[in-house]
Amino acid sequence: MPKASDLKQGSAVEIKGEPYSVKTIEVRNPTSRGASTLYKIRLTHMKSKQKVDETYKGDDFLKEADCAKLMVQYSYQEGDNYTFMNLESYEQYTLNSEDLEGQIEYLTEGLEGIIILLLEDTPLGIELPTSISLEIIETPPAMKGASATNRTKPAKLSTGLEVQVPEYIETGEIIKVNSDTGKYMSRA
Repeated sequence: MPKASDLKQGSAVEIKGEPYSVKTIEVRNPTSRGASTLYKIRLTHMKSKQKVDETYKGDDFLKEADCAKLMVQYSYQEGDNYTFMNLESYEQYTLNSEDLEGQIEYLTEGLEGIIILLLEDTPLGIELPTSISLEIIETPPAMKGASATNRTKPAKLSTGLEVQVPEYIETGEIIKVNSDTGKYMSRA
């Protein structure tokens, strides 16, 4: 039983006996003393695709949905469909862009460590690895002496994702991005 604070994008949970997939997580820190952190979570029903917004405290427990989880590798994209392959059985699973809302910007060909959620052998969604390495294709030039400050600049990555990076990072470098927060972690 995961806590609300432990949920990741793509996690499968059960609410009122129905399976839902976590699409987005918004963390709200109240300003008053003693108030607990709130997690506003957008969920999608795994069968009907109906969206629901729920708010939980960080220590609220949620029931994990009864789904099969398999390790897969991202293979390729064809139109709006994304194909993943089980590296043991070579079985392929296809999800459309709606199923992968907010996760497409992290997918690179050959990306491993992805967990696919299956309900009765039907793919429902994925859980991305926390750290993903991506190449910077466009960013303003590095500044001399910028390592002494904590300022950032925008960088466009090979998948189209934009993140804030330290000023000393240059175009062509490979960086690690946190797939949960969408923030720069380090150089790869």
